[in-house]
Amino acid sequence: MLLFTCSNAYCANEYITEELLNTPQENEVTLSGDDDTLIDGVNQDGEILNISDTSSDEDLDDNVEEEFKVFDLMGKDESVSEEHPFSKILKTEISRTDIPSYLLKDYLTFKYKKSPVSETQYYASYQGSISSLFKHHNYSTEYDNLNTDIGVLGKFKNPNYNFKFHLKPVPVKGTSYLDRFFGDIYVVNSQIPNHKIIAGFSRVQTGIEGGVSPYILPFVTRSQIGRNFGNTRSLGLKIVGNYNYADYSVAYGSSGRSLLSGMPGTEFTGWLNLKPFGSKDGKYGKLTIGGGISTGHNRRNYTVGSVYVGYKYKKLWTNFEAAIADGYNGGAGMKSNKATGYAFTAGWKFTPKFQLIGRVDQFDPNRDISHDLKREYTIGLNWFIKGQALKVVLNYVFCHNQNTRNSSKIILATQVML
Repeated sequence: MLLFTCSNAYCANEYITEELLNTPQENEVTLSGDDDTLIDGVNQDGEILNISDTSSDEDLDDNVEEEFKVFDLMGKDESVSEEHPFSKILKTEISRTDIPSYLLKDYLTFKYKKSPVSETQYYASYQGSISSLFKHHNYSTEYDNLNTDIGVLGKFKNPNYNFKFHLKPVPVKGTSYLDRFFGDIYVVNSQIPNHKIIAGFSRVQTGIEGGVSPYILPFVTRSQIGRNFGNTRSLGLKIVGNYNYADYSVAYGSSGRSLLSGMPGTEFTGWLNLKPFGSKDGKYGKLTIGGGISTGHNRRNYTVGSVYVGYKYKKLWTNFEAAIADGYNGGAGMKSNKATGYAFTAGWKFTPKFQLIGRVDQFDPNRDISHDLKREYTIGLNWFIKGQALKVVLNYVFCHNQNTRNSSKIILATQVML
């Protein structure tokens, strides 16, 4: 997928946008529906439905289980199997943007009769960005390859088991190639009602934004607490539960941040969301109140605590997330600093395809040092051409730093998921 982004020393590169609005649309999938719709993406006849087959008022963002909902949407629409892919893409309308969707899903999904695997869906995704950076009297333009992924989603013959395997084959400057080469590699068991057990290499739920896929983020870059404290994977065991008024995630595993890092130490991560209005009744909107902790040892001890409040009502979405750390082991690497920060975000969806969004973001990298705050003010426009499968993002970021000069940047990003 084509994605264009900007980066500098104080406003780090990250990834793309999540539609965090609850806007009822046609062509949305209901993942836990009424008697005449579907349950877990399956209709009354037992058929797995396509992402544009049904409508729903339910919105799954802020949910710690959202990453695994993609398995419920596997399966191709057999009625269009003979249609030319380009023609099918032009006709497809995808209004749901809280989970990834794929343009060639129907053509890259295969079923097997004589195999322990019953179905696979192959995919490829690309993010890149181009940015204009204004710093002092200097101006520069940079292109960044943010993410290039190839992978496969699969279902075993046993309906309680799914798996995901994905690789990141394009090297990123300044990082170890093998450390970044392996992405999500895990098996999911759904045998316990309302629960999923995940074993393998998967994302760590350090905060809400720090634990979500880069392909559904609200901006090109994560917030400063999201990219410093979160945006990591770990090898271990995770349990997620999802109920009408609460969902949670607990995980235990390695504090290493690559599949090849072994066991430099252990880590525990826990997160709990409370949903006072329930998850299906939109009369009063959707309110989510959450919090969690991530603690472990990797050469030194570290602990990060986070709180989150999110509210959605019709076209409005807003949230606030704050975190405090006594050492952290996130996307910025292992740090012993006592750091803290917060991010406040608000968005408005004018139409199913256009979203205006803004964020105020502050980070204190070391509470023992005064006058070192970093603030970012971001305003963005998201154009969901085909949901998250084909998207264009425009961000303006003003970086205000207490101990260095300020800077600004304009980021144009595109995303394609096949």
